[in-house]
Amino acid sequence: MDKVVLITGGSSGIGKSIGEFLHNKGFVVYGTSRNPQKITNSVFPLIALDVRNVESIQTAVAKVISISGRIDVVINNAGVGIIGPVEEIPTEEIRNNFETNLFGPIEVMKAVLPQMRSQKSGLIINITSIAGYMGLPYRGIYSAAKGALEILTEAIRIEVKPFGIEVTNVAPGEFATNIADHRYHAPVRENSAYKAVYGKTVQLINEQVSGGHDPKEMAEAIYKIINTQKPNVHYKVGPFLSKFSIVLKRILPDKRYEKMLMNHYKL
Repeated sequence: MDKVVLITGGSSGIGKSIGEFLHNKGFVVYGTSRNPQKITNSVFPLIALDVRNVESIQTAVAKVISISGRIDVVINNAGVGIIGPVEEIPTEEIRNNFETNLFGPIEVMKAVLPQMRSQKSGLIINITSIAGYMGLPYRGIYSAAKGALEILTEAIRIEVKPFGIEVTNVAPGEFATNIADHRYHAPVRENSAYKAVYGKTVQLINEQVSGGHDPKEMAEAIYKIINTQKPNVHYKVGPFLSKFSIVLKRILPDKRYEKMLMNHYKL
């Protein structure tokens, strides 16, 4: 039986790449988008879903089950970036980011778990970020939301394992996607105490994304995980230096690692 896969945020970027790859491998793929009617070039069906709206999530999950009778794999991919000094990012924007990057994935898991429990099987893959393993300057809100989802994955994985359900976390490094086009940028204020370095840091971050790896690398990694009988808790995918930064954080004294980050971002 072909596995049924639901991918949130499947209309562009990493989600689209994963969906196309799995579709070509014979999986039954459903992607989601807030406005699927605007997407005309998807090779797999797109369903309306806004991860910030619980009713929207429940409706989309019910639709997949009504069509295919089951959901074997859920990929919590929908996310949004945010950049800026923590002090100057409006609280509303911080809450919006957590709604998409943390609370949304939680609600998706809550919506699919009853079905997976009835099947006595299922796999949930939470797409987080290598940024979630460290507090990155001017990306602190994003790091915090993704880091929270990584820790939550560890907890819920243990809770649902007795039901035959696996949960894993995949943290990508820099990939060449359009995430920079959609992320929230706190404006560089003329009177800001951060003005001298913030603009340069944003430029550096955007250059890293545009020079990132092909998203197909993520798709191939997800495919391997789906075909793994007992997936690991955490996976890191992407450029070597991004992955190695996690190792350095573990072995270096905190102040040494902090100094390394400041040098990297020219702070």
